[in-house]
Amino acid sequence: MALSAEHFMEKALQICQEAASSQLAAVHDAAAAICDAFESGGRLWVFGTGHSHMMVEEIWGRAGGLTDVCPILEPSLMLHEGLLKSSLLERQAGLAASLLKIHAVSAGDCVLVASNSGRNAVPVEFAVGARAAGATVIALTSLAHSRSVTSRAPGGQRLFEVAHHVIDNCGVPGDAILSHDPHPVGATSTMVGAMLVQALVVEIVGQMHTRGCTLPTLLSLNA
Repeated sequence: MALSAEHFMEKALQICQEAASSQLAAVHDAAAAICDAFESGGRLWVFGTGHSHMMVEEIWGRAGGLTDVCPILEPSLMLHEGLLKSSLLERQAGLAASLLKIHAVSAGDCVLVASNSGRNAVPVEFAVGARAAGATVIALTSLAHSRSVTSRAPGGQRLFEVAHHVIDNCGVPGDAILSHDPHPVGATSTMVGAMLVQALVVEIVGQMHTRGCTLPTLLSLNA
């Protein structure tokens, strides 16, 4: 089939459907962990590097979203200061330790770490450090991609190997799903990831309501 918008949307929707059906239990379990944290006075932190930082922005400050989210948006690890800069820094061992000193993740908290490849040092070490602090770690990653590569973290672990809960975005190794020379095109990690984190938010609100607690949520400023 020739490359086209129709071809991409057909294949991308298949991945969305796969994630929606196969990851529902993981979303339920992650939501339950976050609800447990909220009930005990803990916080929800969200962190990602590179393009995965968009999962932080997706869950924080969005209409219909939770008011009580602690975003970790380190400019040097995002894209607007330079693609090469962020790509190099997210591989830097030891940087996560500094971030954990700035952002006081503690026992009883939950931390959602998004990393499509799950191999770079900063997200892996951040998850390891958060877990050592007593937090529950939830990974949003591509298991197919992560299992196809080695870790860049000094400990040799990938994100899914250090998390308590793993939500798989069901993407392919390399993210882009349509064959093309010299490189595949059409990435899906952001669109599927956004769907999964929004499903997580809705599940959190629903579970807390069942527990007898109404969580504060945000109304669009443009409504």
